[in-house]
Amino acid sequence: MEGIMLLEDAFAKCGKGEDFFGGDTIGYLDIILGGFLGWLRAMEKMTDLKILDATKTPGLFGWAHRFGSNAAVKDVIPKTEKVVELAKTLAAVARAK
Repeated sequence: MEGIMLLEDAFAKCGKGEDFFGGDTIGYLDIILGGFLGWLRAMEKMTDLKILDATKTPGLFGWAHRFGSNAAVKDVIPKTEKVVELAKTLAAVARAK
C-alpha cells in the first residue's frame, strides 16, 4: 500500500485536479499505468483486498474509473474474469513444474 499511496500523491501533483495524470485528456503515463488495471482488478478479486479504494485513494480510484470508461480504452482493458482465469491457469502451470 505504500507504493499505491506514493502513486496517489503523484496523481495529485501531476494531475493538478484534472481527470488524468497529464491533465484533462489521456496521456502517455495514463496509458502505461492503465495497462495494469486489468491485473490490478483481478488481484483485488482474487485476494479480497481493495487496492484502489474511494476513501483511501480517491484520486486513483476516480482516475481508474474515468480511464476505464473512456471510449478509447474501455474495449481494450481485459475483463477481470478473463484475467482471473489466466492467473489461475498460470499458477497451476507453475505448481505443476
